[in-house]
Amino acid sequence: MPDNKPAVPSRRSDTTRAAILDAARERFAADGYERATIRAIARDAGIDPSMVMRYYGSKEGLFAAAVTVDLKLPDLGPLPREEVGSALVTHFLAMWEETEVLTALLRVGATSQAGAERMQGIFQDQLLPVARQVCPDPEQVPARAALTATQLLGMALARYVLRLPPAVALSRQEIVAWLAPTVQRYLTAPNP
Repeated sequence: MPDNKPAVPSRRSDTTRAAILDAARERFAADGYERATIRAIARDAGIDPSMVMRYYGSKEGLFAAAVTVDLKLPDLGPLPREEVGSALVTHFLAMWEETEVLTALLRVGATSQAGAERMQGIFQDQLLPVARQVCPDPEQVPARAALTATQLLGMALARYVLRLPPAVALSRQEIVAWLAPTVQRYLTAPNP
């Protein structure tokens, strides 16, 4: 008896999604978030723009799905405890200044659910383990990591997204001098 089952749509769907994500990664890398368009990404993927919208809902959703962010966070474990705040702030500033992907992801994270979920995943997978290395109370790791994120993301928002003139005018050394003690306290101080 011949098998008259229709082709499995999920295979075609998976192939289309992969083509869209590949095209989006290339287009975002080449043009940046602001200049990349759904039409150009769809053209690169060889599909109709409506398919991009069907699978990802918006440019923001597509960006959140396409972008892989490795913060390359330093191993804080071997550092003297009094240096972890400075090391983390210095690292974050270098990361923000190296790539516009983080700035675009912060914008998307603040304006779309897909972007917020992507930022939450980065927090969960990358910042929590670093905080776990130095936090004196394992039960407080999530809260301390979240407080650390408020400082780092707040500065990133003010300096790289909103471009507040006083925040932009600060040198990296000044930012480290201001933020490092707070991040240090959040990560290593005794329970308040």
